[in-house]
Amino acid sequence: MRLTGADYDDLDRRLAAHDAFLAARYPGERADRQPVHTVYIPADRLDGFREWGAEALRVMDEHDFPFSVPGVREKLATEPIEDLRVDFEDGYGVRDDDQEDAAVRKAATILRAGERPPFVGLRVKSLEAATRRRSLRTLDLFLSSYQDDDFVVTLPKVSGTDQVTAMVALLETLERGYGLPAGRLRFEIQVELPAAVLGADGTATVARLLTAAGGRCVGLHYGTYDYSAAAGVAAAYQAMDHPVADHAKAVMQAAAAQTGVRLSDGSTNILPVGTREEVQAAWEIHHRLVGRSLEHGFYQGWDLHPAQLPTRYAATYTFFREGCDTAVARLRRYLDREESGIADEPATARALAAYLLRGLNCGALTDIAFPREALLVLMR
Repeated sequence: MRLTGADYDDLDRRLAAHDAFLAARYPGERADRQPVHTVYIPADRLDGFREWGAEALRVMDEHDFPFSVPGVREKLATEPIEDLRVDFEDGYGVRDDDQEDAAVRKAATILRAGERPPFVGLRVKSLEAATRRRSLRTLDLFLSSYQDDDFVVTLPKVSGTDQVTAMVALLETLERGYGLPAGRLRFEIQVELPAAVLGADGTATVARLLTAAGGRCVGLHYGTYDYSAAAGVAAAYQAMDHPVADHAKAVMQAAAAQTGVRLSDGSTNILPVGTREEVQAAWEIHHRLVGRSLEHGFYQGWDLHPAQLPTRYAATYTFFREGCDTAVARLRRYLDREESGIADEPATARALAAYLLRGLNCGALTDIAFPREALLVLMR
């Protein structure tokens, strides 16, 4: 042995700054509930969001829902929408200022008037020059009436760090103006432009965006159609499973890993409407795409129509229930140090615990061999 206590202390001093950086930048995966989807509803059509569950059940019955998964009907009857985003961007369009002001006030009134989903937010227009002032006015006006803790802002079409730092400064100003605690206002970044993935300097822009957010960014949401169109993909081939989409989402995933920032896949614009055959074909596509996203580590996505909710929950519940027994057995063997055909390591044990906890949080799993507290310990 040649190293002394002074050598150990010297190495600690050399790495102290990096240790602090790792703790701040990569705190690890969050264990609290993540919604399985975000439902985007244009602000002028928000009135009917509390009827989405009933509408989904009606379409299931009318068109013979092909996936028999216990618990889906109960979910649609009790909590059909987990995360609601009032849309003032593409889904809403460009209106006169008086019209949008009225829609903002009405949306806040509707949300306060009765039960609402556990997660709620607002998608404003982008901070590009043409829509910047309208975006700020909408956000300010909405906050004058709605400031609940569940609120999050979705920032679309982000192309660089300057927009993110501007958003952070804006939220700080709004917090002071409305007397909110520092850090209360949080936002999601929509990755809808290739420039948000690969910058002009050759760097992964999305990682820089997270750094620029200073801890206020809670999610990265992929925008299927804006991104594909900007990348030159023909309209007929724009889809969640196109290679262009997979590349963008892989970069997003690497940038967000262990930061606590949640990922969301995009949407499919093939809606379950029309004849029985058309509805069932759309269900098959949506079910497959939701399952594929889950397999790729994207546990959230966008839904655009009430009839997409049955396949969202059917695919999600199936994903967790089909893998539950295997995950429990592997975790039990790992903890008991039993030999098996799979050599699981601590990182895998954390992943198994996170998988089971996600299943519990979304309601797919209700009774497993590990209590929630034990899974939380294993994730640390």
